[in-house]
Amino acid sequence: MDTTHSQMNILLCDDDADDRLFFKEAMTELKVQNDLKVFENGSELMDYLHHPDTLLPHILFLDINMPCKSGLECLKEIREHAKFKNLVIAIYSTSNSEEDIEETFTNGANIFIKKPSDFSLLKKAIHHVLNINWQYHTDGLNKETFFLSL
Repeated sequence: MDTTHSQMNILLCDDDADDRLFFKEAMTELKVQNDLKVFENGSELMDYLHHPDTLLPHILFLDINMPCKSGLECLKEIREHAKFKNLVIAIYSTSNSEEDIEETFTNGANIFIKKPSDFSLLKKAIHHVLNINWQYHTDGLNKETFFLSL
């Protein structure tokens, strides 16, 4: 997707206030034209996505471990609905357990990003994800391309 000429609609769902702040700062520094909507838990996210007036995002960054409704529960619910079949979902988590990676992969996430502890790596990860040709990436999706390694 050409991020220099068109505005991207991006959703971030993460219960950690610091992680939300760093993500917003990274987006600002990357100078990507975007409409970033942020949610603190999975219930808020799903209410938003199911609202009839919601414009579907280009990409959803989804934390796994959240209160109210986990990222995995959201992922499963999203993939149950045909209207979300083309929604790109980037799992964005502090976890890098094989079980979490496997479960999100088999439930239809498009990529798994372990939250970087370094701000420059965070910017690099976001930039990488926003510039992926998702149709090509998804068509050739396998475990090796699923886990983003920086």
